[in-house]
Amino acid sequence: MKTMKKSILITGGAGFIGSHVVKLFVEKYPEYSIVNLDCLTYAGNLENLKEIEGASNYHFEKVNILEETGLVEVFEKHAITDVIHLAAESHVDRSITDPLAFVKTNIIGTVNLLNTAKTFWKNYEDHLFFHISTDEVYGSLDDGGFFLETTAYDPQSPYSASKASSDHFVRAYANTYKLRTLITNCSNNYGPNQFPEKLIPLCIHNIKNNKPLPVYGKGENVRDWLYVVDHARAIDVVFHQGVAGETYNIGGFNEWKNIDIVRLLCKKMDEKLGREPGTSEKLITFVKDRAGHDLRYAIDASKIQKELGWEPSLQFEEGISKTIDWYLNNEEWLKNVTSGAYQQYYTEHYHSR
Repeated sequence: MKTMKKSILITGGAGFIGSHVVKLFVEKYPEYSIVNLDCLTYAGNLENLKEIEGASNYHFEKVNILEETGLVEVFEKHAITDVIHLAAESHVDRSITDPLAFVKTNIIGTVNLLNTAKTFWKNYEDHLFFHISTDEVYGSLDDGGFFLETTAYDPQSPYSASKASSDHFVRAYANTYKLRTLITNCSNNYGPNQFPEKLIPLCIHNIKNNKPLPVYGKGENVRDWLYVVDHARAIDVVFHQGVAGETYNIGGFNEWKNIDIVRLLCKKMDEKLGREPGTSEKLITFVKDRAGHDLRYAIDASKIQKELGWEPSLQFEEGISKTIDWYLNNEEWLKNVTSGAYQQYYTEHYHSR
């Protein structure tokens, strides 16, 4: 790419992963203009960005990626040179109850962004469309092994099907229109600012408040876990060093059964809250398994490690400890996001089971 002042549009920048990416880019690259585009759904929270909201190179635009006119206006207003696309509906349970919302945001929204970039950018060699995806597009690893960048797609939920479709559209635009694109597929993220519908923050919140800890089935499902700050670092590395047209898997080299994570959280929370060992484990409540629940995800992240030099910086237990500390020290943030939408969701999806 030619040397030029970058104006980077980061979609979903008020969300969990997006906010960490925005903060990293704003602070590390003062010469870049960073435009955070987010429609502020239940999972988007500008409090996640209070440390950098006054930065001269940071801009926020409240726009839904389904709004084609709004996207064009943002591209024109900020002379967008590159896109890092994280905006997505991302919760599997929600995709089961409302799949159409995932089709709209994850597929149509992505195509809207691609069309806007294709139209606005004149010389594609000067620009990059970087699409952030998930390891769930690969399906389930029931017989061992690891997901590679060449693993065939086999999505098993409406969420993963919508993300697989968006991946295919990004590659199709690269092939058909010669857009410069990159795709990364990451494993489960955890860390500060995650909306407490996901396993780890949900357990931290419920343990603290002596509420049941819902675990699907027998808790035997296995996931690879990645600290969100390490994911943001990986996105930075891929954006600046990745080869256009390539896909990079981002994982934590860190597989855990769900039940083992919940027990680890119980142990650490008991220690931090001064409770008797074993107290919080009594809160574990096994609930009916999720429909179509994939047994195991595990990413082989050796490509990004060997070719771009990225690897996770934290061991899982250290990352979990830092995550617990953050939630315990940010009660006001948790209180704000767990009022309203979360409480309604929790009541509908857990209390009824």
